[in-house]
Amino acid sequence: MAGTGPAKRPSAAQRRVLAPLALAQFICSFAGSNMNVMINDISEDLDTTVQGVQVAITVFLLVMAALMIPGGKLTDRYGRKRCFLAGLTVYGVGALLSAVSPGLGVLILGNSILEGIGTALLIPPVYILTTLLFEDMTSRARAFGAIMALGGIGAAAGPLIGGLITSWISWRAAFVFQALVIALIIVLSRHLEDPLPADPRRSFDTVGAVLSAAGLVLVVMGILAADNDVWLMAGLLVLGALVLLWFFRHVRALESAGEEPLLSVSLFRDRTSNLGLITQNIQWLLLMGTSFTVAAYLQVVRGYDAIETGVIFTAATLGLLTTSLAAQRLAERRPQRTLIIMGFDVTVAGIVVLVAMVDSFSSAWAFAPGLLLVGLGLGVMLTPSVNIVQSSFTEDRQGEISGLSRSVSNLGSSLGTAVAGTILVAGFTTRSYAAAMVTLAVLGLLGLTAAALLPHPARSARGVAGTRAPHSD
Repeated sequence: MAGTGPAKRPSAAQRRVLAPLALAQFICSFAGSNMNVMINDISEDLDTTVQGVQVAITVFLLVMAALMIPGGKLTDRYGRKRCFLAGLTVYGVGALLSAVSPGLGVLILGNSILEGIGTALLIPPVYILTTLLFEDMTSRARAFGAIMALGGIGAAAGPLIGGLITSWISWRAAFVFQALVIALIIVLSRHLEDPLPADPRRSFDTVGAVLSAAGLVLVVMGILAADNDVWLMAGLLVLGALVLLWFFRHVRALESAGEEPLLSVSLFRDRTSNLGLITQNIQWLLLMGTSFTVAAYLQVVRGYDAIETGVIFTAATLGLLTTSLAAQRLAERRPQRTLIIMGFDVTVAGIVVLVAMVDSFSSAWAFAPGLLLVGLGLGVMLTPSVNIVQSSFTEDRQGEISGLSRSVSNLGSSLGTAVAGTILVAGFTTRSYAAAMVTLAVLGLLGLTAAALLPHPARSARGVAGTRAPHSD
């Protein structure tokens, strides 16, 4: 890894390549949350249920999580730019198909499957190219800060933008908007160059890819089945755990034979990286779980339309934008561990406020203070968690760790929607809303515990922009 040297401002060429990479993270995060305010509109238009829309949202997030690790490995074989452009193309086709979908099945094919596959192909190159193109730690931290800021803003502003488009035009137009942004990213990517050549001879662990994807799918589908059949839920969870165990045994067998597995178990030998991955998972779980629960409650129980619901979420967007823009200054003054702990403290406090205010006030604006705190907390800690994980490994392992990191984050997003959504849709009442939010708060405390277990940084690790050299914590 490059050491922490004198601060260098990104060159004009670096700024040009950062624009499409950051926009790609924005649109993928936007896609994960904008449907939350379209629940009523989609269910009425496609003659389906709230549970059906929840399944579509969760499957999209799950496909991303299940295929992100294979997507990261494919970049070594086919090249980072080629995978990036292929992912954008598949995503764009999925967005257009979703816009004209006549029923829930086609919507799931376009949004959940194709957009999910496209995201899994394009997101790992975003993080790998950022690591390779921004070589000194300061410029890399700035680049990751910009990418994570746009990603967080996309997730937080998704309900507002989606609500405006849905109210003014149609929920279908929100998918046309996604396709237009994808087209813009493809145009901006003409200056993007892959710093490393592709290696077509690089092996690909197909069996490992199938096993890892199947295991993750079974686990999340088990959680989704909780409100319908407890025995089915238990069966799917056990089967998913067994498949994942099979996957890790397969990986160990390949490594013992001197072959290259989908995911090296040595990635899990770095304690700091492991704790960072846990914080990443729970951060996105809290963001997507809170977004889905509050949006569904406002629409189904309180009867608010898409634009009213989206406007309420402006509070979360403003909070996340505020702390994201201040991320570099905060990182210069505080260690990453401290920022992550602060972020969880503020986020959990926001969830507590969202529970406490629901019975106290009839106005939807009572949700604004809690959402503001959630946005502020998440904005503080998203970038430090990514920096901790990415900076724990050298450049030759960025393909693996980028895929794993994004898979863990997207698994958190799908679990957040699945866990909180399953509790909520079991009975749309204020009590079920409170139960879902309390569950998220408890999970937030688990994230806080993981953050507190992060090693205290040595004085040399508190470099500019809060980055660290491998194993310096």
